[in-house]
Amino acid sequence: MRRVLGLTLTGLGAFFIVLGLLLRFYLPGQVIKFPLNEYVVTTLTGHNITYFSQKQVKELTGIDAKATSTVEGDVTAGSSSTAVWNDFTAVQDVTNHEPISYTSQRSAFDRRTGVLVNCCGGYINSNTKVNQSGQGYVWPIGTQKQTYQVFDTTLLKPEPFRYAGTTTVDGLTAYKFVEHVVNRQFTTQTLPGSLVGLSGQPSVRMPEYITETNTYWIDPVTGAVLNVNQNQALTLQQPAGTVRLILFQGTLTQTPQSTAAAVHLAGSSHTKISWIQTIGPIVAVLLGIVLLIVGVALTMMREDSEEYEYENDEPVGSTT
Repeated sequence: MRRVLGLTLTGLGAFFIVLGLLLRFYLPGQVIKFPLNEYVVTTLTGHNITYFSQKQVKELTGIDAKATSTVEGDVTAGSSSTAVWNDFTAVQDVTNHEPISYTSQRSAFDRRTGVLVNCCGGYINSNTKVNQSGQGYVWPIGTQKQTYQVFDTTLLKPEPFRYAGTTTVDGLTAYKFVEHVVNRQFTTQTLPGSLVGLSGQPSVRMPEYITETNTYWIDPVTGAVLNVNQNQALTLQQPAGTVRLILFQGTLTQTPQSTAAAVHLAGSSHTKISWIQTIGPIVAVLLGIVLLIVGVALTMMREDSEEYEYENDEPVGSTT
């Protein structure tokens, strides 16, 4: 009986050791992924904003603004390796109660690295032909202290976000990444000359430029965005560099409530990842070692007992 029990415990011990190794080196890559069913609403606010009001047909200054971004996963379009998320962002003039802009985005990306892939009907606003590449909604799981190419939805191409230090966001360690773009033309617009001080021309075609400094604080464990600060200036300029019209200028900062929600979500993911990558493997391996030791000990005890009994047996048919 002891031998059977010993062999059983030895087998279980070996099983748990192998399970622990699988939990540590194989399972994380299979189960730690960005979700298909994402649903997050993030709010940014800004003060002293300047923008061109299409409703009032003039530049407005000193206004308060709010940007609300809603990201929702398209579960049916995703797969075990690829997630598809939709984002709709509305920027509102809170002071005058009118819209500033609306943008929409649909992007597919690798569920481990966060790198964009071109599939599944991706688009930026009405542009369905744009080639999306680089990081998209998220950074990689296990973000490193390095420069990442992140897709810029205004320039429609990836731009470098450089690592700028480690800090904490609501008590959670975060890596800071910064994008700098200085007065770069990215499109042109045709509009009445009177809007840009050229009343003698019925319509003019002018280059549109962007200057921006975007700062993102990233959770290095999950690759999630914890906090955002966006400083942006969109202007129409003459070739000589004279600014004729400010389309948007100001800074939008993520609200404390949105930051707290992002930190809470990342923190809960930390616990799950810790169980899969660290606690689970350690518990399984330790349990396996204990079972293996006990099983071998029981097996050896059985063998010693048999040898002892054999040495003291008397020959069959012996007499006293």
